[in-house]
Amino acid sequence: MRGSEARDRDAPAIRSRVTWTLLGLVIERPSYGYELARRFERTYGDALELSSDSQIYTALDALARRELIEELPAGLASGAGRQPKPHYRATAVGVRGYQEWLIAQLEEERRRSRLFARQLAVLAPRTALAVIERCEQICLREACTAPAAGEDRSVLDGAGGLAARLIGEEDRLAVGAKLSWIEYARREFEALAAGGSPRR
Repeated sequence: MRGSEARDRDAPAIRSRVTWTLLGLVIERPSYGYELARRFERTYGDALELSSDSQIYTALDALARRELIEELPAGLASGAGRQPKPHYRATAVGVRGYQEWLIAQLEEERRRSRLFARQLAVLAPRTALAVIERCEQICLREACTAPAAGEDRSVLDGAGGLAARLIGEEDRLAVGAKLSWIEYARREFEALAAGGSPRR
């Protein structure tokens, strides 16, 4: 068995969202630690927070140990400073691993939705209705802050623009679906609260 295969087998799975998200930034463009920390904050700061810049260096170390990224040879790193900074690029194994992690995120989101429905169902009908009301308020707030459909697309060019458009459309569809589910759940719990049985 090759050394890297043994390392992969013995290493615990990467569970950190920060580490996987950082791998995505390295896939997008090879870079060095400090620049990756700034890009992370600009790109993901509203969705995923860093505890400190040292979290980036810990993540880079974890990715390198698992051979998901590699250091670029000194001559290939861009930017000639006083002291060369190690630049990292993703390996083919890293790109495949990142793709698998993205798919797993969708599966995890579905599991969380199922868990929420089961946890809601154990509440007394009136209590569940109060939770549903709060969920609806959150969804309506999100709907009000979503970008308008006629947004100027010329401002949203490149990968950042594509990400913004994808997020906007996902938000719009998700809020609509969640509001439909909330209305369904409300009818079910109202029937229970009235002493009837939920509709089938």
